[in-house]
Amino acid sequence: MAIGLQAHCNLNVHSRSYSSAAPSCSARVQCRQQRSRQQLRSSQQLPSSQTQVAGQPLLLQLPTRAQRCSRLTAQAAATDAEVAVGDTYEVFLTKPLGIRFARGNDGKAYIVGADAAVGSSDNRISIGDRIEEVSASFGDEVWEARNFGQVIYAIKTRNGQVYLKLLKRDGDLDILQDEELDDTERRFKTERGGGNYGEGTKELQARNYEKRKEAEAVRESQFNDALKLFSDKKLEEALIEFENVLAMEPKNYVGDNFSRITQIYRVTQYNIACCYSAMGQVDAGMDALADALNSGFDQFKVVRTDPNLKALRADPRFEKLIDQYDEPVFNTGALKALRGVFSFGKKEEKNY
Repeated sequence: MAIGLQAHCNLNVHSRSYSSAAPSCSARVQCRQQRSRQQLRSSQQLPSSQTQVAGQPLLLQLPTRAQRCSRLTAQAAATDAEVAVGDTYEVFLTKPLGIRFARGNDGKAYIVGADAAVGSSDNRISIGDRIEEVSASFGDEVWEARNFGQVIYAIKTRNGQVYLKLLKRDGDLDILQDEELDDTERRFKTERGGGNYGEGTKELQARNYEKRKEAEAVRESQFNDALKLFSDKKLEEALIEFENVLAMEPKNYVGDNFSRITQIYRVTQYNIACCYSAMGQVDAGMDALADALNSGFDQFKVVRTDPNLKALRADPRFEKLIDQYDEPVFNTGALKALRGVFSFGKKEEKNY
């Protein structure tokens, strides 16, 4: 079963606040949720070469094998060429990728790191570039990159080369940063610089608290939407939403128990593992489960018995992974030692 926030037995005071938004900001939360859904669902008129199935991402068409080889040759020749700001460029990359992504304030996926020593990359890829299109999980279709979760899902489940179309942005990271300072924030910085605690500081603290509560409410709403999709067996759509929830993890978070990771992150990561396992994507599921355990998810009995993790438990890597965080159900070393004690003086039986 996928786990909801209230199902986790170690919820602290901060995580319980996800259950409802502060009354003073509920109207803004609803507006933001509605606007977010409208942005995700809105679509432009499709060219004749594009198709869209209800409930499915926008599908384009990957180039044929001959066209792909031609583009790969052109890509190799263009690797060192400059791409003008505002122009798009295409890359075909072999997994594992050596690039890192982050969710922008607009919900889209952006490049925040590229290292050819870690995995496949391209010299034209630079920090701040935005993903415009991504190859679908299977086949020759291409998805319009509508949001961060969709891009991450497509890459994780892709068999073969990953196709990306990117928009060159010349290292512009403004979309990943907070909004520009206003008068209140400027007063706060001035007061802090002078060692004072004034109205600017008080107002900024109150406003930051309200913004944080709004963000928590929006994130919980998106989490619940993903949980509903999972319950309805719409696993691909649930995965996309869960990935978006992960990407909304607040920066510099410190919980009531001094945890640096939110409870919703841990539970979401576990639910992602459930989705991949239910889909038969064992490798991606093992990675997600490892991330969940490493982030502090500690419902080990659930991990060992959840029907949705059946495919992962059948993999020999599962026991090695879970035993790193939880005491093994059977200590094989101790069992062998006991057998040795009780078999003292007896001849070892052999099978012929």
